[in-house]
Amino acid sequence: MSASTVDYIDTTLITGGGGGIGKAIAQFLISRGKKVIIAGRTESKLQETAKEIGATAYYVIDTGDIPSISSFIEKITKEHPELNCLINNAGVQRPFEFPGSGGKDYGFDLAKADQEININIRGPMHLVVGLLPHFTSLPDGKRGVIINVSSILGFNPFSVINPVYNGTKAWVHFFTTNLRTQFEKGPQKDRVKIVEIVPPQVATDLHRERTDPDDNKPEKSKTTMTVDAFMEEVAKGLDDGINTITAGAGHAAVDSWEESMGSKYRSMVGS
Repeated sequence: MSASTVDYIDTTLITGGGGGIGKAIAQFLISRGKKVIIAGRTESKLQETAKEIGATAYYVIDTGDIPSISSFIEKITKEHPELNCLINNAGVQRPFEFPGSGGKDYGFDLAKADQEININIRGPMHLVVGLLPHFTSLPDGKRGVIINVSSILGFNPFSVINPVYNGTKAWVHFFTTNLRTQFEKGPQKDRVKIVEIVPPQVATDLHRERTDPDDNKPEKSKTTMTVDAFMEEVAKGLDDGINTITAGAGHAAVDSWEESMGSKYRSMVGS
């Protein structure tokens, strides 16, 4: 069994930490004695959550506002030099229907699609690349941890109404896979641990832009997990040092990919 990922963590930055999965992960880490910094777009929500769960601090940051990320990284590493874990959790999911496809409910708003790509792809990428020099220069004995939250829909895009979201989460999966391989094979392999969390459908407010924003709640979907049930499996995965953590219906998708494409990938990259 691998060493516990939790043991490596001292201070964590969690984007989208004001609610849902981000808040649940924050509560778990705080319960283990870790310092947690939450970040998000809505200050009132962050302030309320930070007070409720005992977060060390909160920062207002829109991960879709790419030009602001470099100054944010400079600020947070200066104010919290002990920071050694990034959890890229912030994300949005928007329904889109392609022109001419017959859809009549949502349309395809390119401006909103671009913003979704910024939040789900460019923001996490800039945070990872911007924080890696800090993580790889931590004092001896300290290790950086990067945890990217993807989705079961990045492995199988069966939620057809979410073509942009599905694509962004596939990107997160493959980006994380290559990031991990580069560090495992490179000279800094003991400096940064790379983890992917793959949620199935969880009862959060992710569907808030749907016609029915509650269609991912347990009373309307038999495959939906509660946040508590999801976190129970995620906590075990973090404790066990697993690199790709999922829960519930996510196991079938992840296991299928690992048995087919995952094994081919490892053979081709020599890992």
